Amino acid sequence: MSVVIRQPGVVLTDHLFQVPLDHAAPQGEQIEVYAREVVAAGKEREDLPWLLFLQGGPGGRAGRPLGRDSWLDRALDDYRVLLLDQRGTGRSTPANRQTLPLRGGAAEQAEYLACFRADSIVRDAELIRRQLLGEQGQWTLLGQSYGGFCTLTYLSLAPEGLRAAMVTGGLAGLRSSAADVYRAAYPRVTRKNAAHYARYPQDVEAVRRIVEHLAEAPAQLPDGGELTVPAFQALGLMLGSGSGSDSLHYLLEDAWVRGSAGLELSDTFLAGAQAQLSFAGAPLYAVLHESIYGQRSVDQGATDWAAQRVRAEFPEFDALRALSDGAPVQFTGEMIYPWMFETDPALRPLREAAQLLAERADWPDLYDPKALATNQVPVAAAVYHDDMYVDTADSLATVDAVRGLRAWVTNEWEHDGLRVSGGQVLDRLIRMVRGQA
Repeated sequence: MSVVIRQPGVVLTDHLFQVPLDHAAPQGEQIEVYAREVVAAGKEREDLPWLLFLQGGPGGRAGRPLGRDSWLDRALDDYRVLLLDQRGTGRSTPANRQTLPLRGGAAEQAEYLACFRADSIVRDAELIRRQLLGEQGQWTLLGQSYGGFCTLTYLSLAPEGLRAAMVTGGLAGLRSSAADVYRAAYPRVTRKNAAHYARYPQDVEAVRRIVEHLAEAPAQLPDGGELTVPAFQALGLMLGSGSGSDSLHYLLEDAWVRGSAGLELSDTFLAGAQAQLSFAGAPLYAVLHESIYGQRSVDQGATDWAAQRVRAEFPEFDALRALSDGAPVQFTGEMIYPWMFETDPALRPLREAAQLLAERADWPDLYDPKALATNQVPVAAAVYHDDMYVDTADSLATVDAVRGLRAWVTNEWEHDGLRVSGGQVLDRLIRMVRGQA
């Protein structure tokens, strides 16, 4: 029996679905996928159109609503919303350091995890759609970030299930390899660094001082992880959100405390750094990150830690060289590096499986350019100008490649515009797919 919960202004209903681990073997092993239905209070019995929300990631569970908060407030005016915990996340059958050893060794774990990409997520959604809406039912899709990648896969594999689709900050390059993605990403991250240091020039010296300290002796984080120089640089992931630069500055403000042995990195700072760097809450983000770009028709080789390989082409990200040259130390961005599977306790048990995934070649394609070129589904996308996480040039090329896709290019919001705009981003996209804007 479904559990129903009431919060101010909303009614929440739990749903749990059995889906095949491998959709190519539908009678084989089954896993569970959880979804939460959200409807405005008083509209529970109305025949409302459905909106399926696909969260960013990979490996991100759907948000946990607190009444009519964030973009949900606008969505619930018109829709019955389904928040999907994509396979392996949240209340779906979990995939993490605690559960994956039950599969066997690293090879068995990697083979299992290969079934957790966008194509499987879309096929899960199609099974769920048919159960909730019936064989002929259609729903509207809202994809944020990686959810937008999944939206392009949905339009490629099962457009018949969609009434309309909306994407925010998630138009992937259809023909971009993992190396292409990072080769375009590092210059964007450089610009975000420059903007941060222009806003907070005092942080140039603050960052250099921390790097000098960590270069002599990495610090231990509260969870037993290790804050090395590269790990500290990875805090640059924060620079891609609207308030991320400010949050990073405030974190740096708390860096030092005078203890019995003199100045040392404060517990407040180390706890804050851990909150940003630990993958305990979303290990699949790290494990699967580069595999989301694997497509045999684009690159038949392995992704092979593309972010690490391409980084060598951008020496400005060498922190020790920056110290030597008297230059600002550059933070990195949305990159996953092999050393993370050594410094993060949540990832250490998964390092061998992650290595096998990095070595895996011949990934099946995720997008069908021919199907997208003849698309009949109304699609609207918010493209955030100079988005740190998704390349604008890739996004605009995809706009040209998907028939009927309308794009709104804006620099009013960063990558998190859907969440922080008070419903403005979603409202515009809704009006666009309806032909009202």
